[in-house]
Amino acid sequence: MVSTAVPVELYLRSNFEPDAEYVDGEIQERPVGEYDHAAWQSALVVYFRQHNREWNVRVQAELRVQVGESRFRVPDVTVLDRDQPIEQIVTHPPIAVFEILSPEDVMSRMLVKLADYERMGVAGIFVIDPKGSKYRFENGSLKPVGSGPVTCGRLAIDFQEIEQLLD
Repeated sequence: MVSTAVPVELYLRSNFEPDAEYVDGEIQERPVGEYDHAAWQSALVVYFRQHNREWNVRVQAELRVQVGESRFRVPDVTVLDRDQPIEQIVTHPPIAVFEILSPEDVMSRMLVKLADYERMGVAGIFVIDPKGSKYRFENGSLKPVGSGPVTCGRLAIDFQEIEQLLD
């Protein structure tokens, strides 16, 4: 990962492929997803779009979220409250965020990112390992997700149903 110190204004005016994150003056590249990563990302978006009216949510992939004054994260998938205004860069806490692990992900760096979401007030913070395991981040630690649906406010996240959407 390459990090370069820059002012936040430059980060906000720049385009990165894939989008990068901004943490306290440093631009942090995100690992580029492989097929399994992309398949999970697509399946999550389809799943939440199927339930968007029922749960009154919007879902977007790779949307910038300002988690702090000098911190911008880009979750793989973000679930937003439809009652909140549409923001080009999200400043209201999303209902849920999903991070899908890539082979290049470093767990210590991932835990810092997850803690940023928690400090922002995100109710559901999830990590998916495409090889099988799913976790929920709560109170500063990762907890395995069981086989049944996971409740997150008005959401009932059924990972088995989402797996059926994998292509």
